[in-house]
Amino acid sequence: MKSFNYKTATSTKEAIKLFSGRSAFLAGGMTLLPAIKLRLAAYSDLINIKKIKGLSGIRASSKSLKIGSAITHAAVASSKEVIKSIPSLALLADGIGDPQVRNRGTIGGSIANNDPAADYPAACLALNATIHTNKRKIPADKFFKGMFETDLKKGELIEAIEFEVPEKSSYTKFPNPASRYAIVGVYIAKLKKEIRVAVTGVESCVFRCKKIEKALTDNFSESSIDNINISSNGFNSDIHASAEYRAHIIKVMAKKAVSTC
Repeated sequence: MKSFNYKTATSTKEAIKLFSGRSAFLAGGMTLLPAIKLRLAAYSDLINIKKIKGLSGIRASSKSLKIGSAITHAAVASSKEVIKSIPSLALLADGIGDPQVRNRGTIGGSIANNDPAADYPAACLALNATIHTNKRKIPADKFFKGMFETDLKKGELIEAIEFEVPEKSSYTKFPNPASRYAIVGVYIAKLKKEIRVAVTGVESCVFRCKKIEKALTDNFSESSIDNINISSNGFNSDIHASAEYRAHIIKVMAKKAVSTC
């Protein structure tokens, strides 16, 4: 591991001031530190943002649920506000990785990293989330750009993620038995004005499945998914699952999600 300077910020303004072109913000470090150890990434400075109080709150209203970016997965899973407002989001958080990862990893870090098989990006798309940064508000539909790529600019820090409270929702995934990352994950949310279906683990980036959205808008039932044809073109294919198998599992997970909404 190459040497770096370790700094701690107590406010967003201080964190931004400490940031330079070769810096990285550090919260849980569940992806960042392994990447540095394996020499896949190198930084001159790591800026610890865990002590910034403004990044650790959870606020719920009848219309939205706003979660600070430095909140851990375990805290999301056990939060009374989350369980009451969006129980499917609490269940999602409880199914991430193992206890060590859930107690260190953060929601903001997961979204900023945008792993192709991560769970939270699917929640963001399905729940029509808005990502609040120190500079602007980014709709989830415009935030996730590609493999490990987001709309964040250098020095831009996620402060909170605001989810729309759905009428009902569910997240189901077919997990890798070792990592618990999603081989296929499907998040379905019936919002006030629309139905959104997000899929993770299948392509290089999370995406919305418009075919399932249309079918469920016409008839919100498991049977409406039966006749949908999901093309496997562009889907991931690896030792865990072929592209064709992933296409099949999308429908299986979607039907399960509908049944548990």
